[in-house]
Amino acid sequence: MLDQGAPPPHDASAVPPSPGLAARLMRRKPVERLVAEGGQGEGGSLRRSLGLWQLTMISIGATLGTGIFVVLGEAVPKAGPAVTLSFVIAGLTALFSALSYAELAGTIPVAGSSYSYAYATMGELVAWICGWCLVLEYGVSVAAVAVGWGEYLNELLDGTIGVTLPAALSAPPGDGGIFNLPALIVVLLAMTFLLGGARESARANTIMVVVKIAALVLFCAIGVQGFRSGNYEHFMPLGMAGVSAAGATLFFSYIGFDAASTAGEEAKNAQRDLPRAIMLSLVIVTVLYVLVAAVAVGAKPWRTFTDSEASLAQIMTDVTGQSFWGTLLAFCAVVAIASVVLTVLYGQTRVLFAMSRDGLVPKVFSKVHPKTGAPRANTLIVSLFCGVLAAAVPLGQLADATSIGTLFAFALVNVAVVVLRRTRPEMRRTFRVPLSPVLPALGFGLCVWMMGSLSTVTWVVFGVWMAVGLVFYFVYGHRRSRLATPVPSEARTHQK
Repeated sequence: MLDQGAPPPHDASAVPPSPGLAARLMRRKPVERLVAEGGQGEGGSLRRSLGLWQLTMISIGATLGTGIFVVLGEAVPKAGPAVTLSFVIAGLTALFSALSYAELAGTIPVAGSSYSYAYATMGELVAWICGWCLVLEYGVSVAAVAVGWGEYLNELLDGTIGVTLPAALSAPPGDGGIFNLPALIVVLLAMTFLLGGARESARANTIMVVVKIAALVLFCAIGVQGFRSGNYEHFMPLGMAGVSAAGATLFFSYIGFDAASTAGEEAKNAQRDLPRAIMLSLVIVTVLYVLVAAVAVGAKPWRTFTDSEASLAQIMTDVTGQSFWGTLLAFCAVVAIASVVLTVLYGQTRVLFAMSRDGLVPKVFSKVHPKTGAPRANTLIVSLFCGVLAAAVPLGQLADATSIGTLFAFALVNVAVVVLRRTRPEMRRTFRVPLSPVLPALGFGLCVWMMGSLSTVTWVVFGVWMAVGLVFYFVYGHRRSRLATPVPSEARTHQK
């Protein structure tokens, strides 16, 4: 007979023990759950409307233009004529990471890009760090490219109507101005396209990509006429240190394939098309980057390059002796750089969409408009933030901050592809990194090496950024994570 005064027997299986802090930080989101939630947002769903052509154009749109139209003038003084080698090194570093991205994009076709890949392989804390790096990468990249857009807009205005915007309204504080109005304007224009939906944005981007490729081909055809072999006599005047420093600055020019991977939940056949779009776009932009850089340095002594973001238009004018060609290139650059702003801003909003859906950032970022299928509130918030950043911060600081965030995220992706191979070898992969884990290890090592080439100031900024991110995670994201919320027993069993 049971003693009525005794406590009831304890069923250990009824209430599972609360996991410790380390276990909570390392909790992983199952790949199946990531894929099943694809496209789902607050109040609506993203629409699958993008094919291989549109995905490739998004990748090229986000990549082609930033390194050539914007920061070539800053990279050449660091490396001299060897800036072409800097582009090659940055391209190879991107290639190793692109291989890893291609495998993971085909295996986990979701909007979060490397953030989601890290969540599935290395746990929530690492995923948060990666996502926070992506916020830095995309958000600051939008601002950096928008600054260069203003330089080319001034070139265009000067060549067509003979006027330019006053320095006070076309440069940020620290660069002789008060507020960079053109940089804010181009971000707001990109925002307008994105609010219309992914399909409409992709159409506009495709037109702009065709214009930018035509502009760079035209530059090579005219610029080669001013080619002087003597400009290459002292090929590496600042040594390998200068080459790697320029390569680290230029590396943010290769984030386009990362932007393509954020379209995983709006692609018609993501597992098939994302790996193809990533690799195809990287080959195209690397070839164009190296060709344009080689022609530019051959047509203009490297010591005469300045930090002007409109260096290609100036070279066209100098070679031909006519302002028309420089003006034409400035027009093409205005269109081309706008496409970079559009596609990178797109990537930023989709990363925050995925993080919001997981509960790590506020729900407002995952709210989807039922008519357009676009995260409108997300787009508005991100665009205003990036626009103000572009209007108030000098380009050089923005470019280096973007590079370090990109390199850190890429390094984690190279680790993630190896981890997923070992933990889930049975998963279907539409693309596989050859010679794994050797190539992912090389990609990881190159990313770390290039991060070491960045300035101390950039590292300090990065450290402060990461500290802010960790505070936000432990105060908000860690407590509100959807993985911290109990799920039905069937789902819990499935996650194990």
